[in-house]
Amino acid sequence: MSRVTKLLQFLPLFAIATSAFAAGDGGGVSPRAEPLFLNNAVTNSILTGWVFSGLMLVVLIWMVGKPSVNPTKGQALIETLLEALRELFEPIVGKKAFPAAFPLLATMFIFILLNNWMGLIPGVGTIGWHGTDGHGGDHFTPLIRPFTSDFNGTIALALLSFGAWFIIVFKFAGPKVLFLDLFGNKADKGETPGWLYPILTLVFLVVGCIEVFSIMIRPFTLSVRLFGNVFGGENLLHGTYFFFVFYFMEMLVGLIQATVFTLLSAVYIGLICNHGDDHEHEEGAAEAH
Repeated sequence: MSRVTKLLQFLPLFAIATSAFAAGDGGGVSPRAEPLFLNNAVTNSILTGWVFSGLMLVVLIWMVGKPSVNPTKGQALIETLLEALRELFEPIVGKKAFPAAFPLLATMFIFILLNNWMGLIPGVGTIGWHGTDGHGGDHFTPLIRPFTSDFNGTIALALLSFGAWFIIVFKFAGPKVLFLDLFGNKADKGETPGWLYPILTLVFLVVGCIEVFSIMIRPFTLSVRLFGNVFGGENLLHGTYFFFVFYFMEMLVGLIQATVFTLLSAVYIGLICNHGDDHEHEEGAAEAH
């Protein structure tokens, strides 16, 4: 057995030991974003989101510059990223709704991914000041905190996703398609016995009511999933003193959660707007022949 294999066997024990030590020392991250100014209206996560959004725009403009046919390295890198995201989202959303949905999906993916990774930057969550809490005890206020580690931030992103879904679905599918998709009888009337078809209509009506409820709680489920993973990663890193194994694991978790959030947003749109794309493609191919 190699030395590396032996070392890897002890990593879980080391993680448990360091977590226990941190817990005993009172380690951990507060789930509440800390208010900074403007009558406590602006928190450290909101300030970080504003500053980081501005920096992201500046960096993107600097990398792309003036777009040209012969792209610079920065422009080529951004184009490669956008092309990869296009290949990921277009089959899900559908060709009709894709031009409207893609700018939002691509922006949300980049914003969430980079904010998830912000917690890995040295100083984020650890630079701040000490003060006293309401009970006279010591309280630490971090100046910088990732936007996605605050539940207010993730619920705002989820509500943005839900609002975009509502607008895009009504624009490219319409209320009739939405109603039929939710409550319509999906059975083939020609192949279904006459006595069974009305019963299935009632069944699909009940299923549609359940689907409406699931749609209404989508902002909550989207936001909780993202917040739970990012906030849990924060506590894991602080509890293990930024142990390198968990550091790289959190990089993977940040990528996965950004992908999951935007993929689910794309799937919700595609479930309604992606009907008929394959049929139109087949008709176009038939006309071409």
